[in-house]
Amino acid sequence: MPITRTFPLVILALSSLFWGSLTQAAAEASYPIQSGDTLRIVVWKEADLQMDILVRPDGGISFPLAGDLIVEGLTIPQVQSLLQQRIAKFIPDPEVAVMTLNTNGSAVYVIGKVNRPGAFPLVGKLDVMQAIALGGGANTFAALNDIKVLRRGSKGQLESIDFRYGDVEKGENLEQNILLRSGDTVVVP
Repeated sequence: MPITRTFPLVILALSSLFWGSLTQAAAEASYPIQSGDTLRIVVWKEADLQMDILVRPDGGISFPLAGDLIVEGLTIPQVQSLLQQRIAKFIPDPEVAVMTLNTNGSAVYVIGKVNRPGAFPLVGKLDVMQAIALGGGANTFAALNDIKVLRRGSKGQLESIDFRYGDVEKGENLEQNILLRSGDTVVVP
């Protein structure tokens, strides 16, 4: 194939890789870290300060020279900044890179009369209808107009949000098909 035909294909492939990594970087910048997530932390030019770390159940991590840090609820840029501040006491102008390797700590739960109840990783945006689909759909005995989304507030209080499957299925009251947050439970009675 002549180079004039392959060059646009190469440019297209490279641009999709570039935009894909920009999209992933934007998602990581706003993702709140959860316990159970795995982070890769790298301090440039410091071979001993490159490691993968599991966020503990208490939301903390331990990193050499930085000590114990609570990172749950923080974003990647916030963790980078915190690590740089702590490490700067020992290494002048440290360059710290932090990335998520997996987001196992971020999940939603679908329970009740669905075909495959369970915990499902929350990767990207997920609404109630999509969560029910992940659970294999409702079974024939489900009370589709009595579905509830259970959500914990910032102070630990439990909130119940009504969801009427039949309305959304007809294209009505679409605002009730909310985006789920980590820890939400969809109950299909």
